[in-house]
Amino acid sequence: MSIGLSIFSCTHDKSEIYKDPEAPISARVEDLLSRMTLEEKVGQMNQFVGVEHIKTNSASMTEEELKNNTANAFYPGHTEKDIIKWTEDGLVGSFLHVLTLKEANYLQSLAMKSRLQIPILFGIDAIHGNAYAMDNTVYPTSINLACSFDTAMAYTIARQTAREMRAMNMQWTFNPNVEVARDPRWGRVGETFGEDPYLVTLMGVESVKGYQGDFNGTEDVLACLKHFVAGSQPINGTNGSPTDISVRTLREVFFPPFKAGVKAGAGSLMTAHNELNGIPCHEDKWLMTDVLRDEWNFKGFIVSDWMDLEHIHDLHATAENLKEAFYQSIMAGMDMHMHGLYWNEYVTELVREGRIPESRIDESVRRILDVKFRLGLFEHPFVDEAQSMTVRLCDEHRQTALEAARNGIVLLKNDGILPINDQKYKKIMITGINADDENILGDWSAPQCPENISTVLKGLQQIAPETTFDFVDQGWDPRNMNPKQVELAAAKAKQADLNIVVAGEYMMRHRWLERTDGEDTDRSDIDLVGLQNELIQKVAASGKPTILILISGRPLGVSWAAENLPAIVEAWAPGMYGGQAIAEILYGEVNPSAKLAITIPYSVGQIQMIYNHKPSMYFHPYVDNKPSKPLYPFGHGLSYTTYEYNGFKLAKKEIAANETIDATVKITNTGDRDGVEIVQLYIRDRFSSATRPVKELKDFARVSLKAGETKEITFTITPEKLAFYDRNMQWTVEPGEFIVMVGPSSADECLMTQSFIVK
Repeated sequence: MSIGLSIFSCTHDKSEIYKDPEAPISARVEDLLSRMTLEEKVGQMNQFVGVEHIKTNSASMTEEELKNNTANAFYPGHTEKDIIKWTEDGLVGSFLHVLTLKEANYLQSLAMKSRLQIPILFGIDAIHGNAYAMDNTVYPTSINLACSFDTAMAYTIARQTAREMRAMNMQWTFNPNVEVARDPRWGRVGETFGEDPYLVTLMGVESVKGYQGDFNGTEDVLACLKHFVAGSQPINGTNGSPTDISVRTLREVFFPPFKAGVKAGAGSLMTAHNELNGIPCHEDKWLMTDVLRDEWNFKGFIVSDWMDLEHIHDLHATAENLKEAFYQSIMAGMDMHMHGLYWNEYVTELVREGRIPESRIDESVRRILDVKFRLGLFEHPFVDEAQSMTVRLCDEHRQTALEAARNGIVLLKNDGILPINDQKYKKIMITGINADDENILGDWSAPQCPENISTVLKGLQQIAPETTFDFVDQGWDPRNMNPKQVELAAAKAKQADLNIVVAGEYMMRHRWLERTDGEDTDRSDIDLVGLQNELIQKVAASGKPTILILISGRPLGVSWAAENLPAIVEAWAPGMYGGQAIAEILYGEVNPSAKLAITIPYSVGQIQMIYNHKPSMYFHPYVDNKPSKPLYPFGHGLSYTTYEYNGFKLAKKEIAANETIDATVKITNTGDRDGVEIVQLYIRDRFSSATRPVKELKDFARVSLKAGETKEITFTITPEKLAFYDRNMQWTVEPGEFIVMVGPSSADECLMTQSFIVK
């Protein structure tokens, strides 16, 4: 293949500017665009699932099952042979659900047979590493990463993911997901960076930078900001259901991560499944054109989500037919269709009928071609299979996955039982659906080789080889637990020195219908599913100390455990080395440092439960003895050492609206272990023309402290951190008092306060 590439790049006709790698990209784009037929242009705007995906699902699914499935697809009335022919004819611009390098190279070879040899852009949901394909590094999920408050790690993971993707001839990740997650019933919480706009923004920006790099080489991939916008606060907690929220909330909460991602140079953006205030996002001109293009100056291309253009017609019913749906979406600003039939036919007709100007099609195709040139696909359409595994799963990437897992696991509760005393607890019973299962990888993970997965049981056996671990299997499916196995665990618990229950959700996509968490897996409750609570309570009834570990993508209201067990660890889905990292924390080899990036409510009845709520949120308390506070607040997380905050001061007591002010605090590690403390700074505008949250995260710092060490941390508060949309929706800093809070979590009792005046 390398010889063919050399011929392709060096012996082209000199008049074919688009084949000249030395020519400016803009000139290459215009030259190629001028050579394309209307059909070829429209084809560049269409994406299909891969041929192997089609073969598998056409053999196992019915057309009826296809209607509501958002993970698997085929095309009734068409076979993979039709897709092959369209690719050879240059009528396909992109593929998704291509999961092997062999297939990617094959499909690219088909595109090289086309008249203009425009390469394919391969997209994949590489959400926490390229985990949706086998034999890649599986990092902790995004919610884990957010709990580390480690923006540098976000960049590193994205950069390494890009390298592994390009080693598989994949160039476009449908990530980062920068939705602000404010409803734990929603199944996609785990692929977000949590509930705080500021934290989500910083994590999203670093991810974009990591994926795209210089955006001009063979180690870079195209980032995709998603899902625009507010699908993370659906009216009933289910993915794709309507969202009805004010423009103020959009601009204050949901827009900032997208706006910052655009400013960081994100090359693509995906619109949300839901309708927003009555208009499906996929045909919302205000979102796609007025805000994204005109207000934020977005230069990349916009892609639809899975079959959502079709849903403009068959679900939202704002278009009488599919052709009209395509028309409405394109004229609102859509650039690429994911995925399906009739696009090429109907869009070509719409242009020839004069309803869509060909110049509008050219706008979209320019954006798509620009990306393909930037990523070097015209010069490097293939990847050498023999070299692929020198990048994927390399030692450097594995070490990053382990370190990220260590930094993203939250110790929620510890009454002193942790770290485990291996001399005192020599016989440990371990049980639960997630005790020894690949589910530790999390959503958007393919089954991986067992030797590349450290489950909790494996991790414990590795870290404490002299301890006897008595494993009681509860299966992997929380909805179909065997009561006899629960009773067996209860009996074995009495014989142990210590018990560990590993509970939570099930997220693996290859058992799509059995999952309890993940994409399109939303719940009406946030309690543990099945017999898991019974298991915990019966094990604890043994009288022996019992530790709970949670593997999940969403916050779970484990109120009984919080009240009755001595220790709880929220591990989320910590990836391929999650078991080792959990064991290291349990045995004290790693001092936990993570803090919650999302609030954990007591129950579903508390929803919405967010830390940055408005002052009137709890003016009237619940009357059924349920607390008006969370089970665990945003920013909460324990350590094996202790930290003391003192000397909190502001550099000034009064500033002008355009000035900055420094806030300084001293942090001392008062324990006997080295540790990392995540220091959090919150601000409240005391009186304002429109109501403001009781507090908002405006800065944070990961501070490494040796035992006994003190460090002074300075935060600079800029006008941007004080500004908001006033009564007239003007972005401004209003005069008055601002309260500054510093501490280890968002809980009021944990915060030190000072205030200053803006003149």
